[in-house]
Amino acid sequence: MKRISIFSIVIVAVLATFTVARAQSNSNQTSGHTVGSLKITVLSTMLADGGSLGEWGFAALIEVDGNRLLFDTGARPTTVLKNARELGVDLSTIREVFLSHHHYDHTGGLLTLRREVSGEDPEALQRTHVGKGIFYDRPPPSRPWAQSPEGLKTEYESMGGVFVVHDNPYELFPGVWITGPVPRVYPERNYPENGKITTSSGAIEDTIPESQSLVINTDRGLVVISGCGHAGIINTLDYARKQINNVPVYAAIGGFHLIAASDDHLRWTADRMREFGVSHFMGAHCTGINPVFTLRTFLEMDRTTGVVGAVGAEFELGKGIQPGVISR
Repeated sequence: MKRISIFSIVIVAVLATFTVARAQSNSNQTSGHTVGSLKITVLSTMLADGGSLGEWGFAALIEVDGNRLLFDTGARPTTVLKNARELGVDLSTIREVFLSHHHYDHTGGLLTLRREVSGEDPEALQRTHVGKGIFYDRPPPSRPWAQSPEGLKTEYESMGGVFVVHDNPYELFPGVWITGPVPRVYPERNYPENGKITTSSGAIEDTIPESQSLVINTDRGLVVISGCGHAGIINTLDYARKQINNVPVYAAIGGFHLIAASDDHLRWTADRMREFGVSHFMGAHCTGINPVFTLRTFLEMDRTTGVVGAVGAEFELGKGIQPGVISR
C-alpha cells in the first residue's frame, strides 16, 4: 500500500508540473489570429448614466467572436450586479473572469457575482485569471467590505471557483491574450507609495507586480484593456506589441492611473502613444477626467475618439466608441 501511495503522489506531482509547463509554453506561440467581432461594455467606473451606479472601481464585459469574459469586478459587492441588470447584461452565461490586480476596487464584486450566478449555471464565473504575485502577503484592505487576496481565494474556491495564475502571455481565446505581469521598462511609477508586501526577510515595497492587461488582436491593430495600469500604460502597450503582435495599437481602454500625472508626464505619455499608433482612447476609473482631456488635446483626438469612460459606454470594432450621455 505504501508503494502505491508513493507512486500515486509522484504521478500527481508530475501531472501538475506538466500542466503548468504546458500553460507556460503557450506564452511564446503567437497564433496570429485576428478577431472578427469585438464589443467592450463598461460595467463599473465613476461616471454613470441613467439608473446605473458609479463608484471608484472598474469592470467591463468583453464580447469577442462569440466568447464572453468579465474583466475585473468593481469595488463594492453589488455594483456590477446591479449595473449589469440595468444594462440588460446576462452574467450567468460568462465562464471566465479576468482580474487585473489585487486591489479591492477591481476584485470587490467577485464573490457576490459568483454566488448570484452559480445558481443558474454552476460553471458561471468559475475560472478567474490572475497574474503571478496577486496572492502575496499584504496588509488587509481598509474598506470594511473588502477581502484580502488570500481571503478572496479561500472563499472563491469554497464556492467551486478556480484561480488560474499567469506568469507569461497566454492566449485565452483565439486572438485574445492575457499579458501576465508586465515588465517595467519605462519610468512609470503608477502605484501607491505606501504599499507593502510581507516576506520572510521583512516588508518590501509593493509595486503591484501582478498587474496585467488584456490584449485583443484585430485587423485594425491591437486593442488593449487595462484595469489600473499599475505597470504603466506605455510599458503595457510596448509589451503587448513586443510579445503578441508588433502592429499599431488601435485602441487603449480602461483605467491607466494617470489621475495625479503632471502635464509633462502626460505629454511624454501622449508622444509614446502616438508612436504606437493609438487612435482611440477611452480612459476610465483612475485615469482621471482632466488627464483624459489633456491627452485628447496632445493626441489631437476629438470627442468621438478620446473620451472619458462611463458605465454603459461601449467600444465596438468597426463602430468605435459610444461614450454614453454623461461623457459626451
